[in-house]
Amino acid sequence: MMINNSIISNKAKIGKNVEIGFFCIIEDDVVIGDNTILKNYVELRKGTIIGENCYIDSRVSSSGNCTIGNNVTIRYDSILARGLKVGDNTYICPKVMTNNLDTNKEQIGGANIGQNVFIGTNCVIHQGITIGNNSILGALTYVNKDIPNNEIWFGNPAKLHKKI
Repeated sequence: MMINNSIISNKAKIGKNVEIGFFCIIEDDVVIGDNTILKNYVELRKGTIIGENCYIDSRVSSSGNCTIGNNVTIRYDSILARGLKVGDNTYICPKVMTNNLDTNKEQIGGANIGQNVFIGTNCVIHQGITIGNNSILGALTYVNKDIPNNEIWFGNPAKLHKKI
């Protein structure tokens, strides 16, 4: 099926009131919840699940098998590595990159991002990392270890700034 020059698999499940921008790719077994907006050039690979009331900005790419909760915003040019999980009410700023491979190119699994998390622009989140609920990551933060609930971290590598 094609809408706005987007390629949408017949095996994708699209909810009600979903807006799909131009030149998107939506593969098999993708689920998009009600009232979600996909801007232009969004690429959702097989098995990606996006909740309700989400905003997925232009040029966001999912490697597949990602789960995005409800009321999540993912800004432009972000990369969602295979296996990523994002909790409800999370805001991901532009150009955030997640990874799911170790240095031997073995899949470890995507990050697990909690609920009500704010991730600043240009953050890099290593494979298998857990980011706790209500946490904040500053811009340009390189996350290579788990972040507990209710904490603010920033830097390269990420360091605790304060508990909230």
